[in-house]
Amino acid sequence: MLNGKHIAVIMPAYNAAKTLEKTVSELPAIVDIKILVDDRSLDDTVQIATKLGLQVFVHEKNYGYGKNQQTCYREALRAGADVVVMVHPDYQYTPLLVTAMASMIAFGVYDVVLGSRILGGGALKGGMPIYKYVANRFLTAFANIFTGAKLSEYHTGFRAFDKRVLMDLPLLENSDGFVFDNEMIAQCIIFGYRIGEVSCPTKYFEEASSIKFGESVKYGFGVLNTTLKCWLQKLGIVHYRLFNSRGSKVLTDYEPRVEHVVGEFKSKSGSQQM
Repeated sequence: MLNGKHIAVIMPAYNAAKTLEKTVSELPAIVDIKILVDDRSLDDTVQIATKLGLQVFVHEKNYGYGKNQQTCYREALRAGADVVVMVHPDYQYTPLLVTAMASMIAFGVYDVVLGSRILGGGALKGGMPIYKYVANRFLTAFANIFTGAKLSEYHTGFRAFDKRVLMDLPLLENSDGFVFDNEMIAQCIIFGYRIGEVSCPTKYFEEASSIKFGESVKYGFGVLNTTLKCWLQKLGIVHYRLFNSRGSKVLTDYEPRVEHVVGEFKSKSGSQQM
């Protein structure tokens, strides 16, 4: 807990058995709620997560990264979280920064905080492939020009949110795939939320999940498309459901895709969930 706020860490997982324990071991003591949503892994992710004492939700089938996040946010909000930090269980980002990121929200400095691999110049040192680095810089520059934001990176998977953001954004209008992350940042810009960044070292290694070249190309075109939609929305030329405050939300419109739950939730009021 920080400043009277309940802190949740959510982990969207797929085949994370080799790195999950290391990730969880570095989560700070301020974390009140630890949730893992398994997108139908083919390894022992669920069994290991259960042994580690996480609250585990298992999708009935593999829905994709975006759908996984929707379940993560829904369950964190239902559990009584005030601040939600997404940590990838592949140990590519260090969980040691959770306290810093959550603090910036818990004390009212920002509404959204991104862990940037670009600030501090650690991306290439951490092993980011050169083609991904170049694409990251180009797509980020393109997005900054057309959205008017001044972010160092739009493509990090290490993020923290005030619960108001997760309750307000029409997250069910987003993609099921990897571009979900970029759509979410675009939504935060359109909705006027305060976005901060912290420098975050990154590690690329065999066990760390990373989208393949073909998926990266698809993601890149998705980012361009999202950025242009954001620009047109800001100009008032086109209005998209993606940026409509009346769009579908995770707490009010989400239909659970969970086959089973391991463990119990207790909200901050002490009532059992699920």
